[in-house]
Amino acid sequence: MNDNLIDIATGWWQGLGSLATSGLRIVLILILAWVVVRVAQRAIRLLRNRVAGRLDDDREAIKRAETLSRVFRYLVVVVVSLIAGMLVLGELGVSVAPILGAAGVVGLAVGFGAQSLVKDYFTGFFLLLENQIRQGDVVQLGSHSGVVEEVTLRYVQLRDYDGNVHYVPNGTITTVINMTRGFSQAVCDIAVSVHEDVDAVVRVIREVAAGLRADEAFGDRILADLEVAGVERWDNASVVIRCRFRTLPIEQWGIRREFLRRLKGAFVARGIRLPYPNLTVHADAEAANAASLREAAAAAATR
Repeated sequence: MNDNLIDIATGWWQGLGSLATSGLRIVLILILAWVVVRVAQRAIRLLRNRVAGRLDDDREAIKRAETLSRVFRYLVVVVVSLIAGMLVLGELGVSVAPILGAAGVVGLAVGFGAQSLVKDYFTGFFLLLENQIRQGDVVQLGSHSGVVEEVTLRYVQLRDYDGNVHYVPNGTITTVINMTRGFSQAVCDIAVSVHEDVDAVVRVIREVAAGLRADEAFGDRILADLEVAGVERWDNASVVIRCRFRTLPIEQWGIRREFLRRLKGAFVARGIRLPYPNLTVHADAEAANAASLREAAAAAATR
């Protein structure tokens, strides 16, 4: 009887010891996971603060760095939590292999069902990482264009000239045309009558451009003198001269409008003619002779 009690007590003690050991390991795993998450997130924050400290004047770059830091912190939490969860389940005696297999099947099904969403997030991540789009830029994304109001991992929000808001999913973006990165070009195609002297017209264009750049209201927005490319094309009615200003970002449209307004006044003052359609009428010779004979006969009859 005493031997049986001793055996039972010994079994309990061994069981408690094994349970205590497993519990201790689980606690250590959770503590280590918490430490890893805290250290990794602190390192990401320090890196973000260091980058932001070098970008004091670029609020959009600071915002982009904050967005990327949140993404990395979230990924750290997810990865460390998954690893810690699998280790804890292993300590509890739960086989992880079937769970991983089921998770793989579920992940595959979710991946097929939500592949467009996954593509949106991956594309948005690289749009932010490579700094292709920033808030305030004027861009064209496929058939959509406008001012960028917001860039997220899911979509890009644009507002066009009419005030319409476009939400463009990142997964549908294949090309980005950024019209306000670094500097812009105000391109002007100026058409004059085909009978005008091209060299004289170019001189007037350069005079107006010099006056525009000397203007205090517009001079600071223009980065270089007018560049005249030359005659772009000509037809029966007009000669088209192409030129351009290099301007500050997003200022090209205002500079172009003001330049064309001043140029119209200069053309009127100098007597430079603008193109107008020419219509040439060719009369059939026999029909003209017959009409003349009829008119002569009618005049003779009235006499």
